[in-house]
Amino acid sequence: MKSIRVLLADDHTLVRAGFRALLQSLGDVEIAAEARDGNEALRLIQAHQPDVVLLDIAMPGLNGLEVAARVAREFPNVRVIMLSMHANEEYVLQALCAGAAGYLLKDADTDELELAVRAVARGETYLSPPVSKPIIEDYVRRVGGEPRSFDRLTPRQREVLRLIANGSTTKEIALALGISIKTVETHRAQAMKELDVHDITGLVRYAIRVGLVLPDH
Repeated sequence: MKSIRVLLADDHTLVRAGFRALLQSLGDVEIAAEARDGNEALRLIQAHQPDVVLLDIAMPGLNGLEVAARVAREFPNVRVIMLSMHANEEYVLQALCAGAAGYLLKDADTDELELAVRAVARGETYLSPPVSKPIIEDYVRRVGGEPRSFDRLTPRQREVLRLIANGSTTKEIALALGISIKTVETHRAQAMKELDVHDITGLVRYAIRVGLVLPDH
């Protein structure tokens, strides 16, 4: 039987150790790599091409939702299970819209981890039971609707938006991305026009609403 190769991405060492121990006890699951933040997760996914990624929703740098969206675009054969403490409908819908194949609550029973990994590895979708039925029904209603305005932003515009929402100044964004201040201002203006948002406060609210940044960060 072919092993299921799993990448763990969580910024807490003990949490990763717990997941690693549980998964290794299954016998046919191999830990391909471990990441401590979103950017490292993307690098390791590219390097190892795992079957499944267990991805914390609230990590430093790129959060889990943005990583999941990048994985869906760049590594379509890699399946993502989002790990979260939040059973909130909006988080789950954001995870599904970002391309996640599963959503597992961190306080779930240990047996659920095995169910989730095996289901997602088979190409199915897995949602923790507390959120499953209403979320699936709502998601089915939403599928096929108009593309979200967020999907029309370029990757660079999304990155600028995320950094703005995290409180970075224009100069700090320019340094972080290796571009000029004028280019940052251009990306910001284009994003505001695309989103029909007219001030920085509105951009921050939008970024939180679509999960580009998390309100508890």
